[in-house]
Amino acid sequence: MNSLERMIRAEIAAHGPIDVAAFMARALGDPEHGYYRTRDPLGARGDFITAPEISQMFGELIGLWCAEMWRRLGAPRPIHLIELGPGRGTLLRDALRAIAQAAPGFRAALDVHLIETSPVLRTAQAACLGDAAPTWHDGLASLPDGPALIIANEFLDALPIHQLVRTAAGWCERRVMVDATDRLAFAAAAAPSPLAAALAPEVVGAPLGSIAELAPAARDVVATVARRCTGAGGTALLIDYGHVVSAPGDTLQAVRGHRTQAVLDAPGEADLTAHVDFAALARVAAPHAAVHGPVTQGVFLRRLGIEARAEALLRGKPAGVAAGIRAALARLVEPGQMGQLFKVMALGAPGGRPLPGFEP
Repeated sequence: MNSLERMIRAEIAAHGPIDVAAFMARALGDPEHGYYRTRDPLGARGDFITAPEISQMFGELIGLWCAEMWRRLGAPRPIHLIELGPGRGTLLRDALRAIAQAAPGFRAALDVHLIETSPVLRTAQAACLGDAAPTWHDGLASLPDGPALIIANEFLDALPIHQLVRTAAGWCERRVMVDATDRLAFAAAAAPSPLAAALAPEVVGAPLGSIAELAPAARDVVATVARRCTGAGGTALLIDYGHVVSAPGDTLQAVRGHRTQAVLDAPGEADLTAHVDFAALARVAAPHAAVHGPVTQGVFLRRLGIEARAEALLRGKPAGVAAGIRAALARLVEPGQMGQLFKVMALGAPGGRPLPGFEP
């Protein structure tokens, strides 16, 4: 039993079972023992690999997409380039390199802002993006006013979720407690949860025993970003794994060393994520901004020209390097890999023509 589990057990003993969102918040963000506060989770030596770490092509295409959005916004100067949860800074490093080559005016106009709470990852970002002179923020509230391009790649999936269980009494909060065998376990509350009022119509009538997930934290982020796109001017690009239609299901998972493990085992030592409900986020954003997509990541990247970029990188490369480029391309776009599970959605000002990658 690690230190964080002892702290969670003490909290349960003092105040009773805690909801799943509270468990996730403690496991991921505890100032002393939280997963994202204590380690670099990325890469072969970490617990998972994100698209920017797979190939430079991903960040390059996102950078060129941002350059086109800047032009469509009227080329404002200055403009803020903001990434939520930037990992090691790899995506922005590759994006800025592509921007400098293809749109030097945009590169000169932008300043970089990073939403990051992990001291470990801030250090990695500083090493990767030092020439960009980024400014770090703990949350959206401290971001400067003005036009902005906002990127969130695999950020929303790590925000805390609530889970509800449909019982004979109604939709009841799923909580974490200590069971008769002295282990952390899930149990449904006895009374229905007021959170059930936020369930989508497609979910409300699910069979007894079904689990539904709600992500108030993700909804708040998307609503704030959508309002900013319309008010201050700008566009947001949201990339994550999830589903396009709201549906019941338990998608909460723990990943450690590139393998799944039981969610409640060793809190703070594994990454906890849940699939993003893009339909729910679109409903939140729609009153404030135009919603583009979602489309699958494979469709989005192909429309942006990733296959042509791969062909350019392949020219003159030895067989071993070429095989790696082809494997990275397949991993990013093929349906059996990241191409289908990951979705892309953009938010912008109402009106105007479809955005690149979202053409009908």
